[in-house]
Parts: sequence; C-alpha cells; structure tokens
Amino acid sequence: DSGVGGFTVLRKVIELCPNNSFIYLADTARLPYGVKTTHEIVNIAEEISSWFGCQNIDAFLVACNTTNAIALDVIKKNLDVPVFDLIGSAASTVQESRVGVIATPSTVKSKAYTSAILEFKPKTYVIEQSCPEFVPMIEMDNIYSNEIIDIAIRYLQPLLRQRIESLILGCSHYPLITPLLDKVLPTNVKLIDP
Repeated sequence: DSGVGGFTVLRKVIELCPNNSFIYLADTARLPYGVKTTHEIVNIAEEISSWFGCQNIDAFLVACNTTNAIALDVIKKNLDVPVFDLIGSAASTVQESRVGVIATPSTVKSKAYTSAILEFKPKTYVIEQSCPEFVPMIEMDNIYSNEIIDIAIRYLQPLLRQRIESLILGCSHYPLITPLLDKVLPTNVKLIDP
C-alpha cells in the first residue's frame, strides 16, 4: 500500500492470523496512488510484485484498493502464490440493494467496485464517489478538523441523496476516519470496511 492506510488492513490480518509472519511494504515515496494514471499503477504493481516474488512468501494481499482496481491481474501474473484482494472481498459481503462506495479518483474511475458488486448481486444499485482530499488529510493526521468534516459532508451528500443503505470504505486509509463518518452518516447506513 501507499502510506499509512495499509496498516488498517495489516492490523486485521494479524488479528485473523496471529501465528503468521508478515512483510508489509508502505510505499510512502509514491504516495498517494489514488491519483496516479493506470500506466503508473501498473508499473508500480509490476515492480512491487516482482520484489515480493523474491521474498519467499506463501500468499500476497493487496492492501491498496487502487492497485486492486487497476493492476490485480498484473500482480497475479507476476506471483506464483495465492493473491487476495479487498474489492472482491468487500463485494461478496454486500447484502443491501443500494450501496455507496467512497474511494480514490483512480478506483472510482475504474468502476471496479460496481463491477464486483454486480457480479455477486446483479440487481444492486451502486454509486461511487471520488474523495481526492481524504488521503492527503489522513496522511497529515488532519482527521479531527472542521475542514475534513465539511469535506466528508460534501462527498457523502450525493450518496445520501440516492438513499444508500451501506457505504463501502474503498480505500485502506478511510477506516482511520470511521469515527468521523459515523458522526456524519445516518444511523441506518451500514459501513463496510474491507
């Protein structure tokens, strides 16, 4: 993953598999991934998966939703171990018929969440919202300001107007602002954190 977001995923994996050892790569040099071009993401995915291919790993989890959305096939091609992704995992848990997704611009542009959800539940209404300001603010630990609350309200309004019943956090950084989202969202909207 790029930056601190992947630690939210790593923490969950460690809880589920406490007896395993992990190698985590936080690509802070190229942060954020969510605004990069498809070509850039594919190149990063090739480089990182090639490096991990030399690390004697048993499995690989792509913690970055943008990389999942754009270059999962590249990673699977480069590695001879099981590759797990967050988008398919989150999509398989959707029960509601009206689903919102907040994610990075590149993830939203790919429509990967919409495709994955419709594969599992074809009659679901899915609306995706790009949230380009979240990752930089989270990386700067600016998650308690009035500014991020105003930004969250602005991003969520189009989703709430569509009467979403659940909201997928489509970026590994977003669980870090769950308390903020809980304050802004109506209580009937279920949060899904892949």
